[in-house]
Amino acid sequence: MSMKIANIALIGGSGFVGRHLVRHLRNRGYRCRVITRHAHRHADLRTAAELVEADPFDRGQLTEALRGCEATIHLVGILNADGERRSFRRVHVELVENVVAACHAAQVVRLLHMSALNADQASGGSQYLRSKGEGENRAHTHGKPGIAVTSFRPSVIFGPDDSFLNRFAALLRIPGPMPLACPGAQLSPVYVGDVAAAFANALEDPATFGKHYELCGPRTYTLAQLVRFVAAQSGTRKVIIGLPDWASRLQAAILQYVPGRPFTPDNYLSLGVPSVCREDGLAALGVTPTSLENAGARFLRGEDKNRLLDQLRQTSGR
Repeated sequence: MSMKIANIALIGGSGFVGRHLVRHLRNRGYRCRVITRHAHRHADLRTAAELVEADPFDRGQLTEALRGCEATIHLVGILNADGERRSFRRVHVELVENVVAACHAAQVVRLLHMSALNADQASGGSQYLRSKGEGENRAHTHGKPGIAVTSFRPSVIFGPDDSFLNRFAALLRIPGPMPLACPGAQLSPVYVGDVAAAFANALEDPATFGKHYELCGPRTYTLAQLVRFVAAQSGTRKVIIGLPDWASRLQAAILQYVPGRPFTPDNYLSLGVPSVCREDGLAALGVTPTSLENAGARFLRGEDKNRLLDQLRQTSGR
């Protein structure tokens, strides 16, 4: 017997995946509430979701923001740490503990948690992966009893407005050859729309309670293949120089001090672990994977430039 859910709170709902997920859930008839510290920055979401201003790290504020919702979706994560207030442990572990405690206090009965492929508290290849693994473990153990928890472990997620393919598209426009660290890193990019469908399909299904789902696209690529794909689709002629391991480590050591920290030693370590699924979580959740060649090519060529805005307007009836 399925769980009946009507109202969903999203933490991290104003981000890349969250915006797609809000639209997907609204199209299925759910009422969405996006919890954010800065509601005025995300006014465009008001047509698709209720915006509630609260600090997710403040348990009292978060508990009040969750009241009246049957389910919570937690999407917050960072790729790079930056001081104590933005450390992997604070964001990936302590925040998860706070979210679960607030869910208990607000009588939320369902929690969907975004983890990462290869997340492992004990043997993750980087601080990022170990902290994501610890947070995922806390979500499941602290949720008992009373909260049905399901976690999702995606490979790199792509789609319109992503910070992956679009970042490389921007880098490729810089004059001169492009030195590429970790060119042989293996990735199985998964489309953001498929991730949203996986979350939505799992939401009310008791068979998913307590489960961990790996989410990957239909093909595995090296990082060099992906960058060349971006170059071809965006019409950029570029010399791409794959760096050897020692040079990749050196690049990370230098770029960690550049504003925005585009590449760090911890990123380097994460790329050393193949981001390839061992189990087909999309199939288990009834989702047919979308190919990079299909969806990625559309927005890299500019065909999807206004598609997200148009879909949000359609959702709101404007």
